[in-house]
Amino acid sequence: MTDAAPPVPQLQDPARVPGHRFAPAAFWRWIPGGMRRRWWLFRLGDLIVRHWPVPGRKKGLVVVRMDGIGDMILFRNSLDHYARAFGVDQADITVVGCASWAPIADHVFDGYRVLALNEHRFAKRPGYRFRQALKVRRLNAAVVVCDQFFRRAMMADSLVWLSAAPRAVVALPTINEPTRTEYTWYLSQVSAVVDTGPYPTHEVERHARFVSAVAGQPIAAEPPRISWRDTPPPVPPGDPYVVLNPGSNEYGRRWPGEGYADMARRLRAAGYRVVWIGAPGERPGRDVMAGLADDPGVLDLMGQTTLPQMLDLLNHAAACLTNDTGPAHVSIALGTPTVVVVGGGHFGSFVPYPEGVAPPHARFVWEPMDCYHCFWRCPKRAADTDPFPCVAAVPGEKVWDALNAVL
Repeated sequence: MTDAAPPVPQLQDPARVPGHRFAPAAFWRWIPGGMRRRWWLFRLGDLIVRHWPVPGRKKGLVVVRMDGIGDMILFRNSLDHYARAFGVDQADITVVGCASWAPIADHVFDGYRVLALNEHRFAKRPGYRFRQALKVRRLNAAVVVCDQFFRRAMMADSLVWLSAAPRAVVALPTINEPTRTEYTWYLSQVSAVVDTGPYPTHEVERHARFVSAVAGQPIAAEPPRISWRDTPPPVPPGDPYVVLNPGSNEYGRRWPGEGYADMARRLRAAGYRVVWIGAPGERPGRDVMAGLADDPGVLDLMGQTTLPQMLDLLNHAAACLTNDTGPAHVSIALGTPTVVVVGGGHFGSFVPYPEGVAPPHARFVWEPMDCYHCFWRCPKRAADTDPFPCVAAVPGEKVWDALNAVL
């Protein structure tokens, strides 16, 4: 006997979302209380953009994806259902995304249009925000969509509002008290809201639920995958190599450098070359790299590759060992055997992948603790540059066993 399929989520009127009040008075919309000063700093420019006259018939779909490369990879599969679900041509879909992954957008989003924004400047500089928002407004879209659960209202939701599309469909985001006012303001003005599930529903499942609600029929969650060019990697010919990615944009998610150095020595003894990738500041300390720096089979490419070259490296690697960060999802989506060291900050939301979505070439290694789901607000570190205890506690033998399993 098989389990019954979960019910398809419904498009909900924002004024009738259970547990929320996204229906403030019209006067409050013009002069809302409780907004941050930066919102008021952007207010005049945003109003001008919102009401900027754009001639011609509204057409097409704008998809707001103001998030990191890993989040984008987890979303990518669901995009291919959008044309049918929203009744538009694929060529009329524009993805508004981040400049950080723009160098690979032509390949990853082949067949779609992409408008890349610098997310940091958009959130802080009024002049830049005005110019880029005007580009979004001039798309003159008939529909705008944002299915992100973890997002920032003044970036993602403001772009939805600035597009001035007559139909706006968004996912119900994660909301806390400091952000409730902003979300109330923006969500009170959309056409429909989709509740994609409680925390910690995995992102891939959220994307499938969102497009299912729009399509009115169940669409299954799929393992992430992307197509990529078959370009030789920037390493000399030789023995198979394993990519080690010891970095992360958060110090706490970095498995200790000693662990990576130990894996490098074991891989060399097993006959594999080792390629280090990441930013220069993510390199393990010199004291733990003894015996590796002078080994011709250990290639240090940290800070020396472009984003497309990093994908070339991963695409041709025998395996990849990485922390919970963007390249982990890229490596898995390319089909490369991948081992990810996982902490408990938002365990299950991004990693590990749920059963049925996790492909056989991916392994996730973690050490359970009672303090999981802290959202990375960990009080147990001595310093902000230390790894989180749940990450540091992952045993090297578990990681090595996982590497052997995928190699």
